Formats: sequence, structure tokens, C-alpha cells
Amino acid sequence: MSSRYVLRPVKDRKRWDDFVSEHPDGHILQSWGWGELKADASWHPLRLALWDTEQRGMVAAAQVLQRVAARVPRQVGHLAYIPKGPLLDWSQPAQRDALFAQLHPYLRWRGALALWMELPQVLGSEGSDHIVKQVEAMRFRPVHPIQPSRTIMLDLAPSEDALLAGMKEKWRYNVRLAAKRGVTVREAQTLDDVRAWYALMQTTSTRDEFGIHTLDYYLRAWLILAPRDQGRLLLAEYEGQLLAGIFVTFMPKQAIYLYGASSNEYRQYMPNHLLQWEAIRQARQRGATSYDFWGIPDTDDEDEAMAGVYRFKRGWGGEVVRFLGCYERVYRPLAMRAARRFLTR
Repeated sequence: MSSRYVLRPVKDRKRWDDFVSEHPDGHILQSWGWGELKADASWHPLRLALWDTEQRGMVAAAQVLQRVAARVPRQVGHLAYIPKGPLLDWSQPAQRDALFAQLHPYLRWRGALALWMELPQVLGSEGSDHIVKQVEAMRFRPVHPIQPSRTIMLDLAPSEDALLAGMKEKWRYNVRLAAKRGVTVREAQTLDDVRAWYALMQTTSTRDEFGIHTLDYYLRAWLILAPRDQGRLLLAEYEGQLLAGIFVTFMPKQAIYLYGASSNEYRQYMPNHLLQWEAIRQARQRGATSYDFWGIPDTDDEDEAMAGVYRFKRGWGGEVVRFLGCYERVYRPLAMRAARRFLTR
């Protein structure tokens, strides 16, 4: 192996986030702040970069989240997980080989039982077949993904008028109806704003029968990402009453609709439509090229539990895409077999 490329831990937040932001596959799940957020949820971040000693700069990176079972030291055994990474130019075999040749022994030395990596590329995109072949040649095997395997991506290149024309007629009507009825949208400014939104999260969770995180999780997400301009909580109100809110993350090239909640009151005023349109407008104004609606059911079956959510997201005119998925490389087969049910749930 060439000594030109060296794997090193990164301690500088700005250097890390600059690289993630500028990389073609850069994703909020590879941001420094996301690692901070997940550290309180039993996923301890390890940020590693492949350093080019000739060019004196980072050429690849992977934020590895280390999942440990309760009361088990990390060195004894953990799952290493790279969400939406690694950030790597797969067309450069020397960099690819150098990254994995050093990453595998480093993770094993730190006690990893296996490595999972959830690739950020879209199935059918340029070079995606080649990436899958490379991953499988390195003895990775597909496993069930942690992140949504399908989503809807909205291209933000068209003008606002073209985006309005591209959505379903009823969606366009509802956006205008909400504004006409007096619904307004503002950005959350205080912890009390986040707490009020969380109350709506609880209402939505009960109504639509899905799980949510704790209040502390959402408070930390806002406190970490909002000051860095990587996340905004947008709130829809009518005559001072909170009706709905969405948490949207921002990277230079992409915005993601991550979490949403709405009241049972004044639903006929369509606050969710106005919220989404405002988030799309803000993302476009910031220079983002795509808006990710973050997850739809794995099939188009109308009996799917989240079929209603799928219909709402589909109405905005985006493209349904599927990601390459999650792949596993096992380091210690016997130990991983015993630990799998504790580490992967």
C-alpha cells in the first residue's frame, strides 16, 4: 500500500464540516453536529479522514458511529456504522484501497465486531453500479438499512413558478389557501418554541401511530444545528396558535425535511402545505439543488402503514428514488452473531 494516503482522526469541527459541505455526496448525517447529537443516543462518533500527504489535504472521510450495548465497554465489542458515507471518490481506486486498508484494522483494533456503511448514492445514478460491485468485491454484504431506503427528491433548479406548476393542482391550491386564510410561517427562536412543537409531535405520534424521540433529543438537535445554520424549525401559526411545524436540515447542496408535526385543530387551513412550500423556497434561496422529503414506504402499496404520508410527499412533484442501501463487513463472526440482537435494534 502506498504511504501517500494516511488515515487520521479529525479533531477540528470547521475543517470537518467544510470537507463534508464541499463533497459531492456530503450529507447532514456526516456532519459534525449529527455526530454530537447521536453521541447522547448510544452512538459515539469517530471522525476519520484520509489525508493526501502530497497534496496536503483531505481526500476522503467517514464519520463512524460506534453503537455499544448497555453496560458494555466500547473496547469489548461494538457495531461501527457509517451513515450516508463514506465520502469518497469511488473512481479513484488508490484512494478507495488506502481508505479501507487502514479503516478495517483501525476499527477492529478499537473493538468493532462489524462495520455497516449506508451509502448515500441513488440507485441508477451515474457510477452507482460500479460502486456496488466494488463494495461487494470487498466482502461486504447487504443488510437491512437503518435510514429510509426510498425517498422523494425535488429538483430545486426550476423557478418558483415552475415548481408551483410541477406540483399537483390541489397542493398548489392548498398553499395559496393557507396564506389566504391567514396562516403564517416563522422560524423557532426559543426553547419554548421547540417545547410547543414537541407537544404537537406527541399529538401527531398518537394520531398517526408512529414513534418519536424524546423532548431532549429534539432540543439538542435544535441547539446543535440551528446555531450553525444547518437546521431550522419552521412553525405555522394562525392568530397566534401553533398549528404545525417541521424541522429541516441544510447543507450547501441539499435540504432535508427530517421531522414534522401538526395539531388536530384547523387542519382545514392547510398549514402543512404552506410550511413545506416555505421550506422549499428557503432551500432554493440558500442555493440548495435538491429537497429531500426523507423517507417513504418501501413499496407503492396503498395498504402500507405510511401510505398517507407518501401521498402527501408525492404531491410536490419530486422524483421517487431508492438508495444503494446498507452493507455489512463482519470482523468477528461468532461475537457478532451473539451481539447482533443487542447492537442492531
